[in-house]
Amino acid sequence: MLGHEGAGTIAAIGEGVEGLALGDKVVLGFSSCGHCPGCDEGLPSYCRTFPPLNYAGMRLEDGSKAFAKDGEDISSHFFGQSSFAGHTITRARNVVKVETDAPVELLGPLGCGFQTGAGGVMRSLAATAGSSIAIIGGGPVGLAAVMGAVIQRCATIVLVEPIAARREVARRLGATHVVDPNDGALAEALRAIAPDGLDYVFDTSGNVGAIEAGLASLGSHGAIGLVGVPKRADAAISVNISALMTPGHRIIGIIEGDSDPQTFIPELLRHHAAGRFPFDTLIETFPLAEINVAIAAQARGEFVKAVLLPGTI
Repeated sequence: MLGHEGAGTIAAIGEGVEGLALGDKVVLGFSSCGHCPGCDEGLPSYCRTFPPLNYAGMRLEDGSKAFAKDGEDISSHFFGQSSFAGHTITRARNVVKVETDAPVELLGPLGCGFQTGAGGVMRSLAATAGSSIAIIGGGPVGLAAVMGAVIQRCATIVLVEPIAARREVARRLGATHVVDPNDGALAEALRAIAPDGLDYVFDTSGNVGAIEAGLASLGSHGAIGLVGVPKRADAAISVNISALMTPGHRIIGIIEGDSDPQTFIPELLRHHAAGRFPFDTLIETFPLAEINVAIAAQARGEFVKAVLLPGTI
């Protein structure tokens, strides 16, 4: 059972769970152990057991599954939650209690995509006020990054995106420039905006050509952050070592925006309440049964983020 961006209210609590109560409004984040060096450093997305906790499809303690149908076990605990369901079972550490007036059915994307985009700019790159940044890709992660760049008070915010409607959304969210990558050489277009080079590039596309163009657009001591998953597992970029060393360019791989969901999701909701992180404007809701309709409409660029409603929230 899939589903990695869940939200809802607590219907039952197991033994030993503290700080949560029936009826609490919660966002479900990724899973982490809570006691390895990465978790101790406040970087649970680099938990040493992140892959098995989020991808193994079972409880690691005993190999059991949380779900069954007709007597047959079903793979569970995808991203620690398997939230494509009316009810799900998750570890307490996955649960982030939130206090917000925003409808609970809109909160799920905070658990992965939105915190990845915003966190990539606000935490991983830690973009500074007055800096310049190009964000490649205007999907949910990329547009969350635009909002994160506005929060960080970046002076130049460029969104690179082929779909015109998403470029317009980026402008409404605070992008100072937009670029259609189909119009010509991307590196040249970015250099025309920032002749001395960009301070930061944030790639959400996983496109090798776009990443290399972004790297070529960096200024002195600039950094490029990579969150986009490439289509091929063996995808690689070509880097000239001397050209990387001389200006001090940095290439940073990023998972979940270096976020600690327990603190960062409430922070994003405070920004939302203040009007600085209007993530809800990007969302369209669909019944879970219409998942294929939602995927096709999102691919056409009719909206930015689909949220599926299983019928019980």
